[in-house]
Amino acid sequence: MGRPTKNKGAKYANGNYKSYQKKLDATPKQRKKRAALNAENRKRGTYGNGDGKDVSHKTDGSTVLESMKINRARVGKKRKKA
Repeated sequence: MGRPTKNKGAKYANGNYKSYQKKLDATPKQRKKRAALNAENRKRGTYGNGDGKDVSHKTDGSTVLESMKINRARVGKKRKKA
């Protein structure tokens, strides 16, 4: 659990992000999604080989290999705008 604070702000501001993320990661829907991405990484031969590539979702639902740095940073950009 996050550390207690006097402020009742957004979940990221008061340190509860990790507990929310842990609950989300344990849901059946998220586990299925993660398993599918891991399978796709294995199929493309990039899982665990240290090449820095990641399977990225495109807007049409297809997948493409992309740098982990770019793929994972994109989520943070969307989150900061909101």
